[in-house]
Amino acid sequence: MNVTIENEKENLVKMDITIPADEAQKAYESAVKRISQYVNIDGFRKGKAPKAVVERHVGTERIKQEAIEYLAPRAISDAVRENELDLITQPYITDYTFNIGEDLKVVAKAEKRPEVTLGDYKNLTVKVEEDVIPEGAFDQALNNLLMQHSQTVDITDRPTKDTDIAVIDFDGYSNGEKIKGGEAKNYPLDLAHSNFIPGFAEQLVGKNLNEEFDIEVKFPEEYHDEKLKGQPATFKIKINKIQEKQLPELNDEFASKVGFKTVDELKADIQSYLDKQHKQNNKINSENEVFKTVVNSAKVDIPESMVSREAASLKADYERRLQAQGLNWDAVVKVQGEDEIMKTIKEDALNRIKNSLVIDKIAKIEEIKLEQKDMELKFSQLGAAYGLKPQDLIKQLGSNPEALTSLSQQAINDKVRDYLMANNKVEFVKKSK
Repeated sequence: MNVTIENEKENLVKMDITIPADEAQKAYESAVKRISQYVNIDGFRKGKAPKAVVERHVGTERIKQEAIEYLAPRAISDAVRENELDLITQPYITDYTFNIGEDLKVVAKAEKRPEVTLGDYKNLTVKVEEDVIPEGAFDQALNNLLMQHSQTVDITDRPTKDTDIAVIDFDGYSNGEKIKGGEAKNYPLDLAHSNFIPGFAEQLVGKNLNEEFDIEVKFPEEYHDEKLKGQPATFKIKINKIQEKQLPELNDEFASKVGFKTVDELKADIQSYLDKQHKQNNKINSENEVFKTVVNSAKVDIPESMVSREAASLKADYERRLQAQGLNWDAVVKVQGEDEIMKTIKEDALNRIKNSLVIDKIAKIEEIKLEQKDMELKFSQLGAAYGLKPQDLIKQLGSNPEALTSLSQQAINDKVRDYLMANNKVEFVKKSK
């Protein structure tokens, strides 16, 4: 077999493969026999028709195609291996010349992995903004815990506060027309955490039980309903109930209810959680900053074909997530605009590709390879996240090669990141305001 390699535009490689005539002839004869096994030819049992009869019945071109389907994959695989081609797409046949008694000529093309030129990726000192536990985080965490165990009680002797829950009837109108879906009875609205139209909840503060009144609001310019974007609206309101959340007393009795002997133990656990979160945030920020520094110093020309494929994949994932949320692509496009969405997706695709190429390059240079224990750790982590035993997860992934490949890529990514953290220094600096 003779192979000629030609680099075409961007990262496309062309392989001109010549297969000797005797091999092509043998493949043709074998194809005749295979075809004769499954075609019905009058007067002959399957597999017994002479070659000439099979050729007349199905045509020589069909037989040649069968022969090529048998010969080409092995020939292309050998060409890729012998020429040490690092491909990122499956080779595909673009042309062939097959004349009986002559050498078979096959033309195949594929995309090569873009060449990555790494910058400095070892012995760096990378400055990282140190994570800071926010002021009041402890009190907020403690209050959140108390809120989880609070009781809602009805209030009858005062107007609404901005921390109350107002149980209301409301009925909305815009430009003299009733708003579709703009009404409800006995709707409990948390005035402190409302996701209603801006200004809606604020106008319910200071109102009395059973009071009826109107409020004026304006729909946001980015509202999903084209008819209501930026439009003024009037809502008729009635306060049916005023409720507030009463927090339990912070004492040892409460602490015991949530799994601690004393309030001091409870407070120590909250502080320990905040400290661990602080440490984890610093770890993640450090890894990300070191990796970003390494990637930014690398040079790689990524062809548009790669970006388009990755963007298409990301778009499909995005559409599936929208469906899971009860939304669809067209609805989101109306709000955000397709050009803006696709711009973001393509930027994400470009970053992902470059990240992956840099990781693979470092792994190759430093001979970072996956071991069985690396995959076992990934199976264990993923199994814990989904409540599955590792062996059950392995069975499921066995029928999903793409998921298994993705998991392997995650594992090698982790090893490269660990390598970068071990071979570079991090200098924490105060967070800029």
